[in-house]
Amino acid sequence: MIVLLQRVASARVMVGEEQTGAIGPGLLALVCAERGDADAQVQKVVERTLGIRVFADETGKMNRSLRDTGGDLLVVSQFTLAADVSAGARPSFSRAADPATGARLYDYFVASVRRAHAGRIATGRYGADMQVHLVNDGPVTIWLRAEPPAVL
Repeated sequence: MIVLLQRVASARVMVGEEQTGAIGPGLLALVCAERGDADAQVQKVVERTLGIRVFADETGKMNRSLRDTGGDLLVVSQFTLAADVSAGARPSFSRAADPATGARLYDYFVASVRRAHAGRIATGRYGADMQVHLVNDGPVTIWLRAEPPAVL
């Protein structure tokens, strides 16, 4: 599972004219399930998402996590994080999980962060054509990955 985190001052996601989620200061998490991922990979990236220290402490050092700050989290599905461009200019998405598995793991990610984090959790809509608006704070962008189990 891949999660691209962006520290934001604010972010919102639109599906057509409908705003499906909006947050203030916190993290935007772009989430991609890969072929072979299971609940274990989701749990690893959930823990890392909530625990990664990318917020400033009183001395200005990035020493506080989303858990520490109580900040907001906007979760948006993005299968294109699994893109493979090693064979040319047109990306292959063969490493992405199939849509049904991707939706289940995305929903599991959202449910897991809701159980584990007291701050506001907002979401996009899985599989929709979305427009994500954000004010990147820093900018700070961190890529997380929990490798899927080896396929024999």
